[in-house]
Order: sequence, then C-alpha cells, then structure tokens
Amino acid sequence: MGSPRFSDFVSIRDFSKQEISFVLKKAKQMVPFASGEEKSNALEGKILGTLFYEPSTRTRLSFESAMLRLGGAVMGFSSPMGTSIEKGENLSDTIRVTETYADILVIRHPLEGAARLAADLSTKPVVNAGDGAGQHPTQTILDLFTMLESKEKLEGLNVVILGDLKFGRTVHSLSEALALFGANLTFVAPPSLELPKEVIAEIESKGCRPRYATALEDAVKDADVLYVTRIQKERFADATEYAKVAGSYRIDSKLLSKGKSTLSVMHPLPRISEIAPEVDSTSHSLYFKQAAYGIPVRMAILSMLLGVEF
Repeated sequence: MGSPRFSDFVSIRDFSKQEISFVLKKAKQMVPFASGEEKSNALEGKILGTLFYEPSTRTRLSFESAMLRLGGAVMGFSSPMGTSIEKGENLSDTIRVTETYADILVIRHPLEGAARLAADLSTKPVVNAGDGAGQHPTQTILDLFTMLESKEKLEGLNVVILGDLKFGRTVHSLSEALALFGANLTFVAPPSLELPKEVIAEIESKGCRPRYATALEDAVKDADVLYVTRIQKERFADATEYAKVAGSYRIDSKLLSKGKSTLSVMHPLPRISEIAPEVDSTSHSLYFKQAAYGIPVRMAILSMLLGVEF
C-alpha cells in the first residue's frame, strides 16, 4: 500500500488496521532517531503548539522531545494558568489564534470531544493527547508498538486490561485497536468502573468476544500482557465513591507468580499504588520501556501529519 495521508490524529476509530500498521512501521524506523543514535532535521522550520488543559508528563514531554529530535521547535502551555483561558477565553478562540503561530497542534482537554472540535476548527493538523474519558490515540499506538516489540505479534495475543475501564480513555482506544488486530481481551474492573457499553459494542463489531473477570488471579494465568491502569481520582465527582474503589487491585510478585514467566506488565503511567515497586526490577516490567517508545511513535505521527517522508 502507498503512504497514507492523515490530516489529523483524533480517534483510533478514524484509522484502518492497515493505516495503523503503517504508523507502527514508521515508528520502528524512528527508533534510532528517538535515541539520538541518528540525527535528523526533517522538521526544521516547523513549530509544534502544545495546548495542555490537563496535567501531563510523558505525553507532553515525549511530543516535545519528538519534535526537537527532528529539528523542529515547540511552543505552548502546560496548564491554563497564566493564559487567557483564565480570563474566560473559549476553546474555539484559543484554537483559531494558536493555529496561526504553529504548524501543528497537540491538545489535551478535560472534555470529551474537545479534540474533534479543535480539528474541525483548525486549518492545521491536530493531535488528540487525551480528551476527558474519550480517546488517547497516540498512547494506543505506542502501546501497540510496545506489544509488538516485546511479543512480536498482536493477533492472538492474550491481553488482560485492569483498572478504571469506565473513565480510562487509554483503555477505550487500546481495546478497540487490539480487537481490530485480533487480540483476545479480558477485562477486570470494580463493578462501578466497568467498560462503557458503547466501547463494548465497538469491540464486538470488530469480531472480538471479550471476557470479563473479577478475580485477577484467575485472569492472569494465561495472559501474555497485563495492562494496568490507575483508578483516576480526578474523574470522580464524589470523593466517597472514589474511596470505595481506590486500591482495588495490587500487582506484586505474588500475583505475577500465578502467571506465565513471560507475562509482561504494562501501564500508561502515572501509577499510584497499583503496581508494587518490587515489580520494577523483574522481567515482567515493561512500563518504563513503554513510556520511552512514546518518542519514536510520536516522531512518526508528527512527520506523517506534516507530510515529511523518511
């Protein structure tokens, strides 16, 4: 297939299996540039605008690193504080103004659908870095890339996804993509944080028949990947409801001993207490490498959206 052209990167649902595979292939080519082993000025003269209405460490910094590694420049904000948003400026006006300063925009926003609105408004490419409990498509690509690098396949992979499945935008995007690639999915969550029906319907429309479990010990026995997410305190309107589910699961050496020796543990981070520090030094830990893969993946996405061929 020829090189696909993307205008924006808003939802994983916008892309076919073949298009996602192409991005993964381009990300592989970017690995030596991401590490600094090879140099490139492919995006010299281009400016990335980062509009982060919500906190971020890995997503924001890896986008900045990706742009800088390719010779581009970065401008933007990491919080609405100190910007005209504090004065009441709406999203539409912010987008219309900042697109005149940059060649491509990356936005994280607490409201689902904000990235789509930004893409509709902007004449420049827009990348969704997370919109509320909606989607986080670039995280999905780096998660798929991590699994491919570790397991050398996606089809038939047994993936257990654990934690906040209701509000977890990372989980929504990833589960839909894994279903597209023929992975076997098992979901584990407290009853109040189960996967939304809309996401389940999307997964099933791709031919996947997910399993649901409450006992993590049983779910991990045949797993190739355990994908852990934190319970997101900031998504709860009621602190009492959060307290009911906080600390529901704990990944430690004892639990991992019940799974395969080759079981890999992934986490989009940040973690709170759901993965014990003792796991970090085991062969199961994959989450720090996962975070590092954000750079080549986002290098690939930026270069493709800006029409730069490698």
